Formats: sequence, C-alpha cells, structure tokens
Amino acid sequence: MTTSPSRRRGPYAKSATTRAALLDAAVAAFAEAGYNGASLRDIAARANVTQTGLLHHFPSKVALLEAVLDERDRADSAAISEFLGEGSSVIDALVLLVERNQRQRPIIELYTALSAEATSEEHPAHAYFRRRYARVGDQLAADFAKLRDDGMLRDDVSPRSAARITMAALDGLQLQWLLALSDEDAEPVDMVAEARQFLSLLLR
Repeated sequence: MTTSPSRRRGPYAKSATTRAALLDAAVAAFAEAGYNGASLRDIAARANVTQTGLLHHFPSKVALLEAVLDERDRADSAAISEFLGEGSSVIDALVLLVERNQRQRPIIELYTALSAEATSEEHPAHAYFRRRYARVGDQLAADFAKLRDDGMLRDDVSPRSAARITMAALDGLQLQWLLALSDEDAEPVDMVAEARQFLSLLLR
C-alpha cells in the first residue's frame, strides 16, 4: 500500500514545528540565564515537550546551542542577500539588518549574553564566536575595500579598520539598546539612526 504524500508530510511537518519551538525556547532560556544557567528541562518545558523529546532533536545542550547560533547566522545571511538582491548598497544593507534585529529582542539578548560568556576559552561557544568575528570581519573588510576602490571610503580609514570598528559599534549599540529598554527612565536608543550616523562617518 502506498502512503499518500499528505500523510508522509505529516510527521515531518510536526517534527519541524517541534524543532522550531525548541529553538525559540532555547533562545529565550539562554538569553535569560546564559548557557550555563539554562537547563534542558526548562527549555523542554518552555516548548511543551518532554526532555526525552528534546534530546531526540538535539542530543546535547552543546548541540542545541550550536543549532541556535547556526540558525541566527542563516537568518542574517539570508536577510543580507535579500537586501543586496533588491538593490541596496552594502551600507544600506547593514542598516536594514540593524532595523530587522531591532524587532528581534530575544535574539539580541541571546547574542549579547553569549558573546560575553564566550570570552572564556572553556565556553562551548568560544570557537564559534572566534570564527564568526573572523568571517564577518573578512566579509566587511572586502566590502569596505570595494567602497575604497569606488572612491567612497575615507582616505584615513583602512578597510580592515572600518570592518573592526563597525562590528564593535554595532555590537555596542545593541548592548546600549537593551539597557535602555530595561530602564524606563533611560533615554531611548534608536539603533537604526545611530548605525546610519556611524556608518556615514566612514564615508566621504
């Protein structure tokens, strides 16, 4: 007897839904408690699955963390490709990415918390962040080199330096934005406007 396509898709669709729920739950748990403070039991409960069910999808806490980080990178890369495909310049694409991230507070909280924790060589995300900063830095340096060749980058700023300070500025803006959100008396931080202002300082 041949199983209909709709029936074949059922279990896979449910599995994908459960996996997505676990990733969302992990983002929230890691952001709130950090990697070491979050437990698989809590993450499973947030996703309304058993811990056994969680381990079916992710065999370890490290595997779950890696999946969360990989998903964030995949989503960011897809967004940048979409912006560039629609005709945005590299600078505009960076600002649009900041605007997109400003609508995803849990992801920003997760990234900020983990990047601080991961400065320790023993942290499971240490190698990931080293690779990520190297990869993103190389890509930004190449982008700024093209801007230099097109006569758009300031003469006193090297592409590599522009890449490093851009990563530092955008990460720092995210931290200040999160701190302002948690204090009702703090002056709001408009990450989009500040990012655009900063990037404009690198250009002629």
